[in-house]
Amino acid sequence: MSDIPGLAVAETGAIDAARFEAEIAHGYRPVVMRGLAAHWPAVRAAQSSDRAIGEHIVSFDGGRSADVMVAQRDVGGRFFYNDDLSGFNFERAKAPIPTLVDQLIALQGVPGAPAIYAGAAAAGEFLPGWAETNVLPLPTPEAVPRVWLGNESRVSTHYDVSSNVAVVVAGRRRFCLFPPEQGPNLYVGPLDVTIAGQPVSLVDLEAPDLDRYPRFADARAQMQVTVLEPGDAIFIPSMWWHDVKALGRFNVLVNYWWGQGGAASPFPALIHAILAIRDLPEGERAAVRGWFDQYVFGDEAKAAAAHLPEAMRGVLGEPSPERTDSIRGYLARTLERL
Repeated sequence: MSDIPGLAVAETGAIDAARFEAEIAHGYRPVVMRGLAAHWPAVRAAQSSDRAIGEHIVSFDGGRSADVMVAQRDVGGRFFYNDDLSGFNFERAKAPIPTLVDQLIALQGVPGAPAIYAGAAAAGEFLPGWAETNVLPLPTPEAVPRVWLGNESRVSTHYDVSSNVAVVVAGRRRFCLFPPEQGPNLYVGPLDVTIAGQPVSLVDLEAPDLDRYPRFADARAQMQVTVLEPGDAIFIPSMWWHDVKALGRFNVLVNYWWGQGGAASPFPALIHAILAIRDLPEGERAAVRGWFDQYVFGDEAKAAAAHLPEAMRGVLGEPSPERTDSIRGYLARTLERL
């Protein structure tokens, strides 16, 4: 049960690949899949003891050092900005996986111990053999399993451009989720100075300052909340906002991102639009909005080049590796002239 009230996240039991594809992957709503990974050797080890899951992880060690964030206990495990948003309330470091595991276990119960969070370690590079031993029974096209380790901590409300399945292996995790349209009510921080790549909400969910952030009350009314146990998984659609709190002394999560991202992410397009469009005179901005409706957002946008011979549709053609290369080349040449 969550310590924060909210709407319930939709749930199902462990499902197979066909049901996931048909009922969840394209539904654009979060769904908890209870017990999806209960059969994993890693989950069974975690249910035995923290030391057992630690040994299971170390047995796959590939010798690489993971990126680690370390925050002093007085921040309450919330990895965030400093007071004036000019920096952060944590330090960055690197550590081999065995050292990290040993430290997390050694710090359990130590008064004033720091919050430690290591994330996005690609299993194939950091823990070779993990993915073959702990198999996700869902279709996540070309997704790379990534392992996240830490003690009690909280990642502020953010979104991912890619679709995501996150599996709790050890510990418990609370997820608070908001639909994309709540962005204006979340008071987003700097777009270009971020904690881990994506912008985050400045509102502390556990102590929201409604005098400073009054519209958050509207977002909170739409917030969905769930707590996952070892073996549970959650599907988070692309661009849904989520705040994640690790509740155990030793926490392990594995996630799978797929779909949008990388060079095709819309986020750089947003930043470029701020440069190229936002500060234009009103009439010019309206004209550009017409372009976007015609070629991107309108109901007929995908047919905007139907009057052109197929060989001459260029960047307006159907998606293909050739079109992607052509667009990348055009953008590279254009951005060089800025």
